Amino acid sequence: MDDMEALYENLLELLNEGKIRELKNELNELNSYDTAEFFELLPDEKKLIVFRLLTKDNAAEAFSYMDYDLQEHLIRSISDNEIRNIVDEMFIDDTVDFLSELPANLVTKVLRNADESKRKLINQFLNYPDNSAGSIMTIEFVQFHEDMTVKRAMEQLRATGVNKETIYNCYVVNSKRVLMGILPLRTLILAKDDEIVKDLMEDRVISVKTLDDQEEVAEIFKNYNFISLPVVDNEGRLVGIITVDDIMDVIDQENTEDFEKMAALLPSEDEYLKTSVYTLTKNRLPWLMVLMISGTISAAIISHYQYVLTSVLALSAYMTILTGTGGNSGSQASTLIIRGMALGEIEMKDIFKVIWKEVRVGLLCGLALGAVNFARLFIFDGVSIAVNIAVSLTMAAVVVVAKAIGCTLPILAKRVGFDPAIMAGPLITTVVDAVSLLIYFNIASVLLL
Repeated sequence: MDDMEALYENLLELLNEGKIRELKNELNELNSYDTAEFFELLPDEKKLIVFRLLTKDNAAEAFSYMDYDLQEHLIRSISDNEIRNIVDEMFIDDTVDFLSELPANLVTKVLRNADESKRKLINQFLNYPDNSAGSIMTIEFVQFHEDMTVKRAMEQLRATGVNKETIYNCYVVNSKRVLMGILPLRTLILAKDDEIVKDLMEDRVISVKTLDDQEEVAEIFKNYNFISLPVVDNEGRLVGIITVDDIMDVIDQENTEDFEKMAALLPSEDEYLKTSVYTLTKNRLPWLMVLMISGTISAAIISHYQYVLTSVLALSAYMTILTGTGGNSGSQASTLIIRGMALGEIEMKDIFKVIWKEVRVGLLCGLALGAVNFARLFIFDGVSIAVNIAVSLTMAAVVVVAKAIGCTLPILAKRVGFDPAIMAGPLITTVVDAVSLLIYFNIASVLLL
C-alpha cells in the first residue's frame, strides 16, 4: 500500500510539473484498477486531461473500474468518438453496469455512439430484471461446435480468445446452440489435434437460466468453486456466462443489504458519504416508525400490569436488565440462524431440530444467568427472597424463550417469502421485550401477590 501511495504521489508530481509524456508512459503501465484509483485523487478539472493520456484499451479497462460518479463526469465531458471507443472496447456486462446507473440523457448519448449490433445487445441486457442472472452475465465467451476437431477449436480460440472475458472454460454447443458440455482449456491444449471436441467435453453441466435470482447463482459459485457459469434460456440454448468477478460484486452487494436489514434500514446501493441526508432519513424512518409502534405493545403490557408494580415497587428496577438480556439472547440466536441459512446449512425442514437445540442452549445459559443474578441481588441489593426468586426465575425463562423466538422467526420469515435478515437486531429485540415483560409480570403475580 505504501508503494502505491508513493507511486500516486509521483504521478501527481509529474502532472503538476507538466511532464505529460512521462506521465502518459507511467499511466499506461499501471494496472487498470490502480489507474481508476489514481483518478479518485485528481481534481475534477484534471480528470479529463489525464483520461485522454490513456490508450484506447487502457481507457476502457480503467473506466470499468471507476465509480459511477466519475464515469458520469467523464461521459458528460468526452467526445462522441471517445465514447464510441470506450463502448467498443468494454465488455458488454461492464457496459450494462455503468449504463444502469446513468441518467436517461447520458444513456441516450452512449447508445447513440454504439454500433447497431452492440446497441441491440445492451438494450436486451437492460431489459433483464434487476438481480437476475441475465442482468449480470456477459456474452464474451468461447464456444465450440460439438463436431469440431481440437485443431480447429485451437485456431478459433487463437483468433477470438483475446476479445473474450475468460478462456479457461470453453463451452460446447450443437447446431441449435443448445449447451452440450464444458471443455476446460487444460483439456483442450493437452489433446491431440484430430480428437473431436464432443469426445473431450464434460457433459454433466451445471447452468442457470436468465431469470434465476443472482443470490442462487452466488450460492452455486460458492458450493462448486466455479470461475464461470453458463447461462441458458428456457430451451437450453447458451446465451451467456457469469464470471467470478461479477459474482463477487453480487456477494458484496447482498451482504451489505443483509447488514442494513439487520440494522433496521432500507437497503441502499450508494456509499454513505455520497448519500444525501434526505435519503438516509428516508431509509431509516420507516423501520424506526414500525419499531416505535411495536414498542407501544411493551408500554401497554406495563400499563396492564401496573397493579403489580404498585404492589411491589422493587420490580420496576429490574425490567431493563431482563428485557436487555432477553433481547441480547434473541439476537444471538437469530444471527447464527440467519448465517446458517445464508450458507445453506439450515433449511425449513430443520426448524424443529434448531428449536430443540436453542431451547437446550437457552436453558443452560438461563440457569447460569439466573444463578448469578440471584447471588448478585442477594449480596448487593438486599431485596426480599420472593422478589429475588421472581427476578432470577424470570431471567432464566426469558433467555430460553428469547432463544426459541430468535431461531424460529428467521426460518418462518423465509418460509413466507420474507428476507430472514429482517428478523434480526431491533425487530427481534422488540418482540422479545414484550414477551419478557409478560413472563416477568405473570411470574411476579404468582409469587408476590
